[in-house]
Amino acid sequence: MTGRVGPKGQVVIPKAIRDRLGISPGDEVAFVEDGDAVRLKRSGGLRELAGKLRGSDLTRQLEDEHRQELERERDRGW
Repeated sequence: MTGRVGPKGQVVIPKAIRDRLGISPGDEVAFVEDGDAVRLKRSGGLRELAGKLRGSDLTRQLEDEHRQELERERDRGW
């Protein structure tokens, strides 16, 4: 498939490719240089990041670190 670069540098992603990659209007995509080519890949942005952090217990870890820091400050008399 080919496309044409518009006056603002924009290129339309063909519908068949958007459908295969699950790209919808408003979705974030990433451009990756690959030698003399550019690859485009779907980027989930914050939604994808939230899914990766789910179940990681990050909140508990941060609370534990904060509690330990407060205890150290208390022990130092701060």
